[in-house]
Amino acid sequence: MFRLFRSKIAIALTMMVAIFLVGVFGYRIITDFTWVESIYMTIITVTTVGFKEVRPLDSNAQIFTVFLIVSSVFIFGFAISVISEYILSRNSLQLLKKKRVKNKIKSLSNHIVVCGYGRNGRQAAEKLTAYNKPFVVIEKSKELIEANEEEILFVEGDVNEDEVLLEAGIDKAQYLVAALPDDAINLFVVLSARQMNKDLFIISRASQVNSVKKLEFAGANKVIMPDKIGGDHMASLVVMPDLVTFMDKLSVEGEHTTNLEEVEIEDFKGQLDCNSIRDLDLRRKTGCTIIGYIRPDGHYIINPEADLQLESKGKVIVLGRPEQIDKLNQMFQLD
Repeated sequence: MFRLFRSKIAIALTMMVAIFLVGVFGYRIITDFTWVESIYMTIITVTTVGFKEVRPLDSNAQIFTVFLIVSSVFIFGFAISVISEYILSRNSLQLLKKKRVKNKIKSLSNHIVVCGYGRNGRQAAEKLTAYNKPFVVIEKSKELIEANEEEILFVEGDVNEDEVLLEAGIDKAQYLVAALPDDAINLFVVLSARQMNKDLFIISRASQVNSVKKLEFAGANKVIMPDKIGGDHMASLVVMPDLVTFMDKLSVEGEHTTNLEEVEIEDFKGQLDCNSIRDLDLRRKTGCTIIGYIRPDGHYIINPEADLQLESKGKVIVLGRPEQIDKLNQMFQLD
């Protein structure tokens, strides 16, 4: 649709330039005006401002002026209508897009709200997209929104405003990721979000060490320091490079990389006997290996024994290649 408008606008501009050139050369030839006088006469004629002629016009010049006025009225009228229609249609399309996005956000529940689409926010969004997790991003930069709005649900606005958080569905969300570079703004977001949703699991970024305790006190469940993680990662590449490289391979991207999955024990109930890890027998059935177990109270067990008794509210951490994880998801109809 916009291509059609662009072609119409191009035609209108071409016609306007053409009528201007006709006027200038016409006055130059018919009346022997100078170039400056011809340009002046053309401008006051096509714009119909009503100024006095440079010099009295003979009958030929008067007939040419009548032709120029009539032609310019039609051409300028066509140009104005095309440009007005383009602006109105563009605004209508933008309103329609915003309404569609609002309806999608209203239909979400137990989703993730990501505050900020900077470096960390973008990485979080990419990871959530890879895992097909529903999420909404709050961002105030129109340029970033327009560049990524086809793939991501955005709410344009300032995260400091409660109305913006509510528009992102904070009251129905399950997680919030405060990925802004300013600790003070993250602190405000955590405070506001915790007041709006007591059950919300909040993950916040922190740049300063002394901000961690403040964010936790404000209501953040987890506080991440990207700079600290980056420094540890670089140092680890010196101390144990092969291990770090292997850990980097635990990704959801690519066909030949390994993968990690978190599965609740309840997802296996009704499909097989799962009193212990041995009963699950995931290695033989799917090729996946259980490398960790999370008890209902949050206690982590690394490399659990085969005879470990499983609880219905517990979770297992599964390691496998993408095709093995896919087989696991298909076999037990996991999301």
